[in-house]
Amino acid sequence: MSKARNFRNLLATEEILVSPGVYDGYSARLVEQMGYKTACSTGAGLANSRLGVPDTGVMGLTDNLDAVRMMARITSIPLMADADTGYGNPVTVYHTARLFEEAGVVGINIEDQVSPKRCGHMAGKDVIDAREMARKIEAACDARRDDDFVILARTDAIAVEGFDAAIRRAQLYVRAGADMIFADAIRTEEEIQRLVDAVSVPISVNMGFGLRARPTTPFIPIARLARLGVKRVTLPRMLPAAAILGMRRALAAMQEDRLNPDAPQRPDLLTDIDDIWSLMGEAHVGEMEARYLNLDGVDY
Repeated sequence: MSKARNFRNLLATEEILVSPGVYDGYSARLVEQMGYKTACSTGAGLANSRLGVPDTGVMGLTDNLDAVRMMARITSIPLMADADTGYGNPVTVYHTARLFEEAGVVGINIEDQVSPKRCGHMAGKDVIDAREMARKIEAACDARRDDDFVILARTDAIAVEGFDAAIRRAQLYVRAGADMIFADAIRTEEEIQRLVDAVSVPISVNMGFGLRARPTTPFIPIARLARLGVKRVTLPRMLPAAAILGMRRALAAMQEDRLNPDAPQRPDLLTDIDDIWSLMGEAHVGEMEARYLNLDGVDY
């Protein structure tokens, strides 16, 4: 079974899909190791980690493709990709969708922001004409070679045109062929319920950091999202935020150790080297070395 067919089958079940955002080999492998059934690439996480820049449209198509191709290759679970605005007009989107499908992901998000885009929770967003976005969705659907490849339409219209306009856009994008809808920066459970009721395809919701955060979408427990009828929840910032906090704590402990000879050791801040090797598949490399580096009996 292809990964795309597997993803479609998961969407057809009653269970809500939880897709952590991944941005490198560690995070992609760890999500699968921890038993998650799906993952998504995080556009902000890739821009931040690969380029060291904010999520303001600086990362281009090639950087994005290189990253998701690697993550799709090293994992067996379905991975959806964030394709930003599609990197151009509807004709460009046709090629963008085909390139992402060839990279091994099971689908893409395309958003209706103007280019250069920015993180959906940042101020200063703007959106393109809804008809142009519908053409982008149509082009992406026409480009796919596998009908199971998922086209998710994201609208950022809530912050620009209001919630009712976002609903109208979502309905238009479904008519254009979108398989899923994602209204970024949605503000309340009531709005989520209205969106679920207003469109005929699965709804994906993007969750933020938790109670300390200040995203425009409040943190809502996954079980409650499921009761609202949400089909998929993404957590694009969770793993980058956790990694930054963990690295900061480890670096602070090292500073304390350098300045204070009596500072306590902090093994609780670090995973074991064997754990890293296991995550990266070191044992499999050893098996291949034992097989292929042994020249005894080679008589082709």
